[in-house]
Amino acid sequence: MALQLGDTVPNFTQQSSEGEINFYDWAGDSWVVFFSHPADYTPVCTTELGEVAKLKSEFEKRNAKVIALSVDDADSHKGWINDINETQNTTVNYPIIADADKSVSEAYGMIHPNANAKVTVRTVFVIDPDKKLRLTITYPPSTGRNFEEILRVIDSLQLTDNYSVATPVNWKEGEDVVVVPSISTEEAKQKFPKGVTEVKPYLRMTPQPNK
Repeated sequence: MALQLGDTVPNFTQQSSEGEINFYDWAGDSWVVFFSHPADYTPVCTTELGEVAKLKSEFEKRNAKVIALSVDDADSHKGWINDINETQNTTVNYPIIADADKSVSEAYGMIHPNANAKVTVRTVFVIDPDKKLRLTITYPPSTGRNFEEILRVIDSLQLTDNYSVATPVNWKEGEDVVVVPSISTEEAKQKFPKGVTEVKPYLRMTPQPNK
């Protein structure tokens, strides 16, 4: 059965571009962005891994680690990293899992046989410090991902885990948020001293509470 939101993700021990990794130990108490690639030495992946290297400090600000995967071996990964660094003007600064036996890909449902039985699709998993799956997005192999969106979702998850709010359409850090339906407007006014605007009884807005 495919992993679903709220599931505890499976642990694994597998080789990587940075040596053997036990996933739970490596993740520690961090959030994790785990993303798969169809294959090494492919053009779209090359741009993606370069972009993630450039954004690593942004993930770190959010207590998030990044880790990639493809079904090629560690030696292939190391050669490909040289190309990524050269063509994307960066330095890959995170591990790439070498899932040659496809055990991790299969455990995480990264192979979609009707798309391509031989490679992983472009799946992104956001995993919280309790090893719970909080987000999954799957792109076709031909479409590069938007990692600014992944950062936006982590901001939303971390905010909404700690306050009785949800984030509206196209929300970005610093913008107004939605008061969750489970609390009354009167309770919300006490909880959110910056103010609550009642657009409809079920649609209440308030400034982002941790800003």
